[in-house]
Amino acid sequence: MAVLLLADVTNGALSTDSVAKTLTAVSSLGDVHVLVAGKGGDAAAAEAATLTGVTKVIFADDHGFCHAMAEPVAALVAGMASDYSHIVAPGTTDAKNIMPRVAALLDVMVISEVTAIIDADTFERPIYAGNAIQTVKSTDAKKVMTVRTAGFDAAPAGGSAPVETSSTAAETGKSEWIADKVASSDRPELTSAGVVVSGGRGVGSEDDFKLIEGLADKLGAAVGASRAAVDSGYAPNDWQVGQTGKVVAPDLYVAIGISGAIQHLAGMKDSKIIVAINKDEEAPIFQVADFGLVADLFDAVPELTSKL
Repeated sequence: MAVLLLADVTNGALSTDSVAKTLTAVSSLGDVHVLVAGKGGDAAAAEAATLTGVTKVIFADDHGFCHAMAEPVAALVAGMASDYSHIVAPGTTDAKNIMPRVAALLDVMVISEVTAIIDADTFERPIYAGNAIQTVKSTDAKKVMTVRTAGFDAAPAGGSAPVETSSTAAETGKSEWIADKVASSDRPELTSAGVVVSGGRGVGSEDDFKLIEGLADKLGAAVGASRAAVDSGYAPNDWQVGQTGKVVAPDLYVAIGISGAIQHLAGMKDSKIIVAINKDEEAPIFQVADFGLVADLFDAVPELTSKL
């Protein structure tokens, strides 16, 4: 049987990176059909059809599916489940809201944050803040899962799958969309950036966090933060990297003033190259860093920024 991949769509635009990486993760399971839900998603459906490995795109053109409302989208997916052995989605905030509902409607388990697919029934996922890898074998007839995309390469464009429009109407749930309040930035999106510069409690204040932002802008990088920095009010919540924040795996991760608590390491230890700047030579971050600089960040960061 085939795989149904629920695409991540925001304001009619496809989140190409997350969808393409999820496609790579599940391509070994069989034909992959991508579901694009929401009126105005024509361009997203057309873009999904160009991804290599997609055999069909299903476009549910109904306004009720917009804004990834969990109740109608979950009902839509569950109603299509009979044709699929696996129902997957990238491990985004929206998918974490929708996929457990799908699993409940189908009376199966949900397998979250999959990092490797062994075979059609067996999957790997991190547990204990990433310190152990759990192998899960499911006997459910339908496998419902989210994929942690950070460790997969994005499937390239170059395909030409057909786009089929679904006439299924959205079911009205007990919730309704009122408004989205979204922070805008010219910097790359944190979870898909090739370079991330993060600051921790050691930065000291919201004003001093501009040092982190200045270095990030020189590198064309996204800005991240530890939970300690976010809780202290130095950085906004959507910059948080870690077990309770976002999981990233960029080509370069620069950790500044971050001690390296296990919860933070769980969100960035798969980065290709890790650079750490911290004045405490005993900081745990140096145990995972490829390059470590024991220095006061208030001396090192401005000098580094000026020389780039």
